Amino acid sequence: MRRVKAVVSGSVQGVGYRYTLRIVAREAGVTGWVRNRRDGTVESEVEGEDSAVDEVLAWMAKGPPGSRVDAARVTELAPAHTERGFDVRDTC
Repeated sequence: MRRVKAVVSGSVQGVGYRYTLRIVAREAGVTGWVRNRRDGTVESEVEGEDSAVDEVLAWMAKGPPGSRVDAARVTELAPAHTERGFDVRDTC
């Protein structure tokens, strides 16, 4: 089990990034959340089996059509086992 925090920068707001990520994450079987940040980045925490987390991170590095990902910072976290599903949260 693995949990990561990812902060993605570039043209990632207003292009369906969060809602497409929710679909990708649910299909991969991971839990967690995603939200826009006021600085123009997108922040997410993803938890699941190593291969599923890697699959989601690979998608996050590309993003949906119409987006441009310039950088993705990934930080390893301790698994929390507290999330149910994968949600889009309010901007922070």
